[in-house]
Amino acid sequence: MAAASVLDPRVPGGPLDTQWQRRRDELALVGPTRRRFHTVLVIGAGLAGASAAATLSELGYRVRCLVFHDSPRRAHSVAAQGGINAAKNYQNDGDSVARLFHETLEGGDFRSREANVYRLAELSARIIDHAVAQGVPFAREYGGHLANRSFGGTLVSRTFYARGQTGQQLLLGAYGALAKEEAAGGVTLLPRREMLDLVVVDGRARGVIARDLVTGALETHLADAVVLATGGYANAYYLSTNAKASNCTAIWRAHRRGAAFANPGFVQFHPTCLPATSADQAKTTLMSESLRNDGRLWVPIRAGDARSPQDIPEAERDYFLERRYPRFGNLVPRDLGSRACKAMMEEGRGVGPGGRAVYLDVSDAARRLGVEVLRERYGNLFEMYQHITGDDPLRGSMRVAPSAHYTMGGLWVDYDLMSNIPGLFVIGEANFSDQGANRLGASALMQGLADGYFILPYTLADYLAGAQLPAVTEDAPEAREARAAVWARVERLLRVGGRRPAGDFHRALGRVLWDHCGLERSREGLVKSMEEVAALREAFWEDLALPGGAGELNQELERAGRVADFLELGELMCRDALAREESCGCHFRTEYQTNDGEALRNDERFAHVAAWLPEEGGRGPERLVEPLHFESMALLERSYK
Repeated sequence: MAAASVLDPRVPGGPLDTQWQRRRDELALVGPTRRRFHTVLVIGAGLAGASAAATLSELGYRVRCLVFHDSPRRAHSVAAQGGINAAKNYQNDGDSVARLFHETLEGGDFRSREANVYRLAELSARIIDHAVAQGVPFAREYGGHLANRSFGGTLVSRTFYARGQTGQQLLLGAYGALAKEEAAGGVTLLPRREMLDLVVVDGRARGVIARDLVTGALETHLADAVVLATGGYANAYYLSTNAKASNCTAIWRAHRRGAAFANPGFVQFHPTCLPATSADQAKTTLMSESLRNDGRLWVPIRAGDARSPQDIPEAERDYFLERRYPRFGNLVPRDLGSRACKAMMEEGRGVGPGGRAVYLDVSDAARRLGVEVLRERYGNLFEMYQHITGDDPLRGSMRVAPSAHYTMGGLWVDYDLMSNIPGLFVIGEANFSDQGANRLGASALMQGLADGYFILPYTLADYLAGAQLPAVTEDAPEAREARAAVWARVERLLRVGGRRPAGDFHRALGRVLWDHCGLERSREGLVKSMEEVAALREAFWEDLALPGGAGELNQELERAGRVADFLELGELMCRDALAREESCGCHFRTEYQTNDGEALRNDERFAHVAAWLPEEGGRGPERLVEPLHFESMALLERSYK
């Protein structure tokens, strides 16, 4: 691997547990009467975007919030089911900020920035207090205290939840705050807008080009700073647990303007999703990890056993996670759970059509606790399973399988959540910062809300206070060039005149990524996948069929633009996975594994973040690195056995 340039994360010095406090004390402020003279663009209104937009408006900034959906309530955050972590130690079971920090760092297989992870753990308790004050209806014990349950990769109970609808309830809290600010005039909410380019003036992010998805009109939105809160890119795999509208376009277009893209190959597969049943299926459905508190994963001991699960006695069942990881059992991190499921299927012990699933069984808990207790904890999840499959999960075993779910990679940001383009901030799943090579369950909501409510409002003020920001108009050469570039790309899409719809290319890309850049990767497969993705991209621009025009509601045009971006990102994902010659977390290279089949890291060569700059002038993407330093704990092999 060639020597790479180094990125500076600007992490404050000194003891880890005081870094954020000292950084906040050092940050410059914008006076209350000056804030209304600053306009901030927030792209996206899920948990991260809505919380950031509402908080900035409450502070007095003018906020314009562009929303892809017709309402922020449709953001994909609504789909988060199981809960949100916080180190409050309500269960008195030994939890602490230090324990949450260490478990998140280890869960990410030591490929995340130590200072960011500590700050996340430190802020976790404040998020719960804030949400309760907003009226979020967390589950409570009989005595009125907030209830907790466990998630993977931990031996304590620190996950706060609202049945299986935690994301929905937290989003309603954030949306309520956003709606209040909109009504007060601090936030201008612009629904049905898709960001298609970033406007960079004198090296700083000063706005975006967006398309009105109803009229087709291109719009230029200018500001003093831009915040991207547009989520992850797991839909690159076509089949994923993400909503079909979730896409990479905003972060990818910012990348093409020079924003570094960090660890694009770090993608999490969730072990308990409903298996795909048809080649025409457009997405998969998540069954919350919280079910593994009371559910057990198993397969028949004998390969090819076609009996129904009720007819297979206990002695002929293999509870494979409990056997392989006796200390954590069914609550191992998702990367380990997903690979174990895949191994069972490859041994011929998968169940259901094609042997593409394993069983998730709550019958033990039903006998021990009673059905009503389980309905109280997971009622809507059981209803969802029965609605989709026609089977009652309380009368038999559910069938589940791994599926693409969450992306730890994203745009590179420093400690202040600012990208390498000054004035471009990236929060939530859209950045790479906190989860390393594998995210622990119930930590995504934690990061999105920590970024939006408690970090960005401080660090953005420091940028605005110190930056020279002369007025920019829509006639600025940079704004006109960005708008012309968007229009040229739209016209190019419409001119192709081929025979294959965009979805056809997307489905083909998903198959390539699943086969070679999925749960397991190899050098041979990744080299092949880069060739296949490049060929797909070439075919896309020669044979795309695209009906309709640009000046109207045209969902095929929207889809084609996103698929074009996924094709470029997919190749970078494979390139990144090929360059990282080790296994860590969700990035499992078959050439690099321990004698018992676990991930084999190479800390000497790869204890760093890999961040890619875009292709330029015929030169391929440039790989930068941010070395990772660990002071709080030794770099050990993860062990959940």
